[in-house]
Amino acid sequence: MDVFRQLKPYYWVERRNLFASVFFMMCATALGLVYPNLLRVLIDDVIVPKKFTWVPALSLAVVGVVFVKGSMGFLSGLFGGRLGNRVAFRLRNACYDKLQTLSNQYYDTAKTGDLMSRLTADLEAVRNFIGFGFTQLLNMFLMVIFGAIMMFSIHWQLTLITLCTMPFLAFTAMRFEKRIHPAFREMRQAMSNLTTAVQENITGVRTVKAFARESFEMDKFSKRSESYKNNQIGASSLWGRYFPIMELLGSLSVVILVVSGGTLVIHGSITLGQMVAFYSMLWYIIGPMWSVGFQINNYTQTKASGERLVGLLNEYVHVKDNENPFVLDDSKVRGHVEFHNVTFNYADKTAALTNINIDAKPGMVIGLLGPTGSGKSTIVQLLMRAYNVKTGDITLDGIDIRDLSLDSLRKQISLVFQETFLFSCSIRDNIAYGIEHVTMEQIVQAAKLAKAHDFIMELPEGYDTVVGERGMGLSGGQKQRIAIARALIKNPRILILDDATSAVDMETEHEIQAGFKEVMAGRTTFVIAHRISSLRHADEILVLEDGHIVQRGTHDQLIQVPGRYRDTYDIQYADRPMTADEIIAKVERGVVQ
Repeated sequence: MDVFRQLKPYYWVERRNLFASVFFMMCATALGLVYPNLLRVLIDDVIVPKKFTWVPALSLAVVGVVFVKGSMGFLSGLFGGRLGNRVAFRLRNACYDKLQTLSNQYYDTAKTGDLMSRLTADLEAVRNFIGFGFTQLLNMFLMVIFGAIMMFSIHWQLTLITLCTMPFLAFTAMRFEKRIHPAFREMRQAMSNLTTAVQENITGVRTVKAFARESFEMDKFSKRSESYKNNQIGASSLWGRYFPIMELLGSLSVVILVVSGGTLVIHGSITLGQMVAFYSMLWYIIGPMWSVGFQINNYTQTKASGERLVGLLNEYVHVKDNENPFVLDDSKVRGHVEFHNVTFNYADKTAALTNINIDAKPGMVIGLLGPTGSGKSTIVQLLMRAYNVKTGDITLDGIDIRDLSLDSLRKQISLVFQETFLFSCSIRDNIAYGIEHVTMEQIVQAAKLAKAHDFIMELPEGYDTVVGERGMGLSGGQKQRIAIARALIKNPRILILDDATSAVDMETEHEIQAGFKEVMAGRTTFVIAHRISSLRHADEILVLEDGHIVQRGTHDQLIQVPGRYRDTYDIQYADRPMTADEIIAKVERGVVQ
């Protein structure tokens, strides 16, 4: 029950609905015991003494009991349904909120399909059990207890003889629960893997078709589907193995009652009406005992699902605000960024950055150049506190960013990612995503600075054009320009361009760079790029390799000394005719003769 104790904050606030559902269910269960007593009265007080004038009254009593019992059942289901849906609402929101607060470290290993499975199938299982399954499970125990009490009141010796198989039935049910729970846990995981396969295939369908890997994907899905099928068959096998035993034990009780009860009636120890009532109440008990397998099945499924939800809700948040974080005043932020001996490594990996020192004064443009995996993107991710530094510190205007509230820190930063992501909404909404209140004039101005306005106006619905999932329907360069506009409209103090012009042609890049000069003015800017043309105007260029800064300086300084920067420059401009000054410089360096 540890899972349900941890979920208590989500359903205990709805305890009124819980108690109402249980109360009306108990009333309905108690009224179910009236039927056997009516049978006893019918036989012993009406049929045997031939007082048939009582038949209409008994008939009306049966109708009344049926009506009241049905009403109680309806009310129990009504409050149970309200309870389940409200709990699901709170749990769904809590899980979604948790996903928003989890840091990048969690998403580095998380699978989208697994998370989708938790928020859909697992949450639905918990909703059904809390709303209806728990009441049914409690009802099962109450029916057994109430029925046994009534049977003891009629003839306690016959009750003990008749119910002698019930401990064996309960033992079998408990054995079944221990075996079925691991099976359902594996089944949930298999369903998660299956969902992940579908999600990845749909997302990457163009890549699949481009490499003609449809057969491979079908085989991969078939294997995961077979795993889920085998889990289902395994659970069904357990059900098929244990349920006949439980049914046999229940039926054995009926046989014992018929033999023992019939003997008592013959000897006059009990009346025929009591025997019939006893028989009816025995079935009243056997019914829920037979369904104990189903209820345990439902309970174990819910427990497995609840474990996955609790696991998500209890996931550790690596990056979060301190107890009393400092909130930045937008009007006073200058944008002075400093890295002091920063070292960082990802989980279970070697150091991604080692002893990084950067002093980006307000308004400076810092260029970052280096091969893939050298640590360029890690630097800006640490600045945004997507991860926490391991050693050293990063300050903004002299304040350690770990002491700042995440919200106020990230409001000062706009980032254009290398991999552009657009939401399935209008272009206008995509550009305005970063701020709450924005005018159309601001949107158009940002689009013009990003050189996106012209192609947007050529679209059928202009800024109201709805882009497809992940920006499908637009070219890579168009998506990237919209992302740039989304960053510029935020009017940040710190601008980060992570290879922001990689998907545009050279002419468009030159136009965007010209627009950047205007928006960079007065802002601290970090530019990650592989093209020298994007970095040559930076105030300082940092050349990284294996997490170390191996060179630093301006373009003119770095081009004069041997190293990775000049090697990159020579490769990128190898086919361009050299100017006289460049020829003289190369002769002086001994590159050409």
